[in-house]
Amino acid sequence: MPRNAEPAPPSRPAYFWWLLANLLALCFAVASWTACLHVFGNPEIPRNYEILRKLGRLPELKRHTVLDAPNGSLLDPKGLYRKFFGLTEEEFSQLNAQLLRNYLTNFERPLALTYAEGDYLVTKVRELGPSDFLPSGFAIRAHALVKPDNFTQAAPYPVIIEYVFPTLETAAASQFRTGDILAVKKSPNCAAIVHAGKILEDDEQRVYLTVIPIAYGPYRAGDGAAFNIEPPAEIRPGAEFPVFKP
Repeated sequence: MPRNAEPAPPSRPAYFWWLLANLLALCFAVASWTACLHVFGNPEIPRNYEILRKLGRLPELKRHTVLDAPNGSLLDPKGLYRKFFGLTEEEFSQLNAQLLRNYLTNFERPLALTYAEGDYLVTKVRELGPSDFLPSGFAIRAHALVKPDNFTQAAPYPVIIEYVFPTLETAAASQFRTGDILAVKKSPNCAAIVHAGKILEDDEQRVYLTVIPIAYGPYRAGDGAAFNIEPPAEIRPGAEFPVFKP
């Protein structure tokens, strides 16, 4: 007796392939938009910064003045110590990513923006090079000085800053010498913190901050001496902080 032929499997309807093609295209579009948002929204990541460089879409730093600089907290050494000393390594990592993103995106969303002020004793000065965060300019390492009261001389305080000057006039570094007092104020140059951490030095934990002025123009050092600070044309987000290596 002949066997009954098995029924042919049902064929998929024509619109199945159309739906599949559209679903794959939608997934590709979502993935592309997500990748683009990640690259453009996080230029502080070195890989993203290089992608933007190749695309010719690097963020151009705005030439702020003290009058239109973004709003942020203004803290002296005591305030800086209270703000940063208690942070954990993980909290520093998250904060530093935000601070660097702020700087590279012209403070469009100035989260955690903090300006440093106070008097600082200069301990080191050096010119910047191609391996630094800013390849052109110079940096000053300085130790905070605080008066315990109105009748006492200023004494070292456990806060260290490295003040990074973006300038083509690198010879101006010679205007700063070890032992000088660096007076940091919001006006006229707005020294914004771009990196924060802690360092163990002389058996003491100290807050260590990297600041960069974001209000550009002339910077006056001492009596009559001045040089121009300008938005850096090139940045290396992959460079390690601090600028002065322990």
